Amino acid sequence: MQVEERIHIAVPPTIIDDIWSEVDRWHLWDPDTKQAKLNGPFAVGTKGKIVPSKGMGVPMVVTERSQGRSFTVEGYIPLFRMHFEHTVSPVNGGSEVVHRVWFTGALAFLFGPGVAKQLKNGLPRTMLSLKAYAEKRQELPGGDA
Repeated sequence: MQVEERIHIAVPPTIIDDIWSEVDRWHLWDPDTKQAKLNGPFAVGTKGKIVPSKGMGVPMVVTERSQGRSFTVEGYIPLFRMHFEHTVSPVNGGSEVVHRVWFTGALAFLFGPGVAKQLKNGLPRTMLSLKAYAEKRQELPGGDA
């Protein structure tokens, strides 16, 4: 089971990557995130916590990071893993951004469908919010928010 959403954003991939790397500011563009924090650098193996706008905090770990191109974090509870993959590619004078989520673990069959439904409803809104945030950021002097 996988959920995927993609969007074109009129900024270079470096701006998207900069936004992604500011983990403690994810809540500024992701309406489904109340708080996110890493206990170290934005790099493979770094652990942290993400708190959704509704619900309890979930431990997370960075499982993949390719600066300027992608990152994946894994949120986990016992016997259930949520994999959040983010990629950005240069396209048509801007960026194509893809967010993909899938589930693993013994309880994926139980929790996956409900979480997938929430993501199918929320992910398009999150992508539009990222687009607005990134494009506004590029318009600011120095290109920084």
